[in-house]
Amino acid sequence: MSTVIANMSMSLDGFIEDRTGDVRQHLFGWYERGPQTTTMPGDRRQFRTSTTSAEHIEDAVAATGALICGRTLFDLTRGWGGRHPVGVPVFVVTHSPPIHWEHPDAPFTFVTDGVASAVEQAKVAADGRTVAVASADIARQCLELGLLDAIHVDLVPVLLGAGKPWFAGITDVVELEDPVVTAGEGVTHLLYRVKHSRS
Repeated sequence: MSTVIANMSMSLDGFIEDRTGDVRQHLFGWYERGPQTTTMPGDRRQFRTSTTSAEHIEDAVAATGALICGRTLFDLTRGWGGRHPVGVPVFVVTHSPPIHWEHPDAPFTFVTDGVASAVEQAKVAADGRTVAVASADIARQCLELGLLDAIHVDLVPVLLGAGKPWFAGITDVVELEDPVVTAGEGVTHLLYRVKHSRS
């Protein structure tokens, strides 16, 4: 059975974007400040992190079998040019699929019947590997539907003061297990299992 995991870089005060909508300056710097090079299988982009973070990234990529995102992220990245950096099938939750998708043969599925359907389809594609959720709103919906198994936070030692919070607007209290902690440089990787997951 595939595990559904949401993952974001987050400031210590809980923001996944700064007040201007930027993530690179303060939240993604740890991807570029270390001695160890990690090459992504999908698009060959490279990250330079600490050795610990590199091992963490490599393990996560190897475990991932499918990815779910929303239309906003898809549009922002221009569909990653038809190939996500992790190199796995991508399921885009959207009300309206793009009319002129430049990469019709790419492993992208546009899901118009909701988050639960996207999770179901992604689990089939993942074939027992992890389903990664790369969208704050989709992650919140998965959590509220009982479909999220774990939350993976790349906690960055910065206070942004304002911006976009993760899991804003959840409608109920959600309890998590104690974290698995991996200390990197400029980031602490935290993995929380969701208690009483119904997936």
